[in-house]
Amino acid sequence: MTAKTYDVVGVGNAMVDVLARVTDAFLAENGVRKGVMQLVDAARALELYDRMGPAQEVSGGSAANTIAGLGMLGARTAYVGKVKDDQLGAIFAHDIRALGVDFDTPRAPRTLEGDETGRCMVLVTPDGERTMNTYLGVSATLSPEDIDPALMADARWIYLEGYRFDGPDGQAAFAKAIAAAKAAGGKVALTLSDPFCVERHRDAFRRMAREEVDLLFANEHELISLYQSATLDDAIEAARAEIPMTAVTIGPAGAYVVAGARTVHAPAAPMERVDATGAGDLFAAGFLYGLTRGRDLLTCGTMGCVCAGEVISHIGARPQTDLRQLFDRFGLG
Repeated sequence: MTAKTYDVVGVGNAMVDVLARVTDAFLAENGVRKGVMQLVDAARALELYDRMGPAQEVSGGSAANTIAGLGMLGARTAYVGKVKDDQLGAIFAHDIRALGVDFDTPRAPRTLEGDETGRCMVLVTPDGERTMNTYLGVSATLSPEDIDPALMADARWIYLEGYRFDGPDGQAAFAKAIAAAKAAGGKVALTLSDPFCVERHRDAFRRMAREEVDLLFANEHELISLYQSATLDDAIEAARAEIPMTAVTIGPAGAYVVAGARTVHAPAAPMERVDATGAGDLFAAGFLYGLTRGRDLLTCGTMGCVCAGEVISHIGARPQTDLRQLFDRFGLG
């Protein structure tokens, strides 16, 4: 097989996170359901922004966080996601390119009326739980026209963000990306993103997982939702029967990696939990980095847990520590 330019190409919602610390009372007073991602319109996003107090703006988006983490680790990466030619769009493009990620999706022109660059209002409570209120903005308009088949064919893995199932043309865009990648011998990874997203699109997720996906990322709640199982063990066995490899995060208990008849457990990294935003995204980054370097399943899972541990140790979904140095500290170099 011809050598490929990219280890991983990600496709997802290009977002800017607006993060603020709040109390549980704030969530209750503003009618926000704790610990999940809820889609909101522009008016609701502005309302929450006005009420949430001092905030920090950083580039985000689930798959973008994963690709950013891979870029920081030195993997060869590219990203596809839609932003507008506005201030937040410029922030997003600058931040991801600064990490060595190729990002060439054309920005929606400033003259186009309507949606702006997407943003996610991330409300972090004292227990470190994050509650996300997401205005998709122009990111929801990602369509098959934004997918370059040559780019997908030039990747060893493509990494697809489950949140994109919420857009009108997201599944069609994924179908085009998958066809191009598979035709060129590439593999497909999918992250389920959120249990409520799974509930909205369960049949489509199940079909893709069964027919197209080589590697599924999920947390325990997402996997149980996907298979409507009574227990995590039941969900794992259902995934084992359908998917070549599944990586399931289980919070402070670490992660399970399931491949064929094998199941391995990777322990969580011993780091303080400050903000859970991006934990699953960075787990996927560490795991994929190990996988593309030919590491065994336990090492891949441990790399994922170390990256997740770093990102939950501070506010924001992008690492603040050199991840390769962190791998060296944990004997993973």
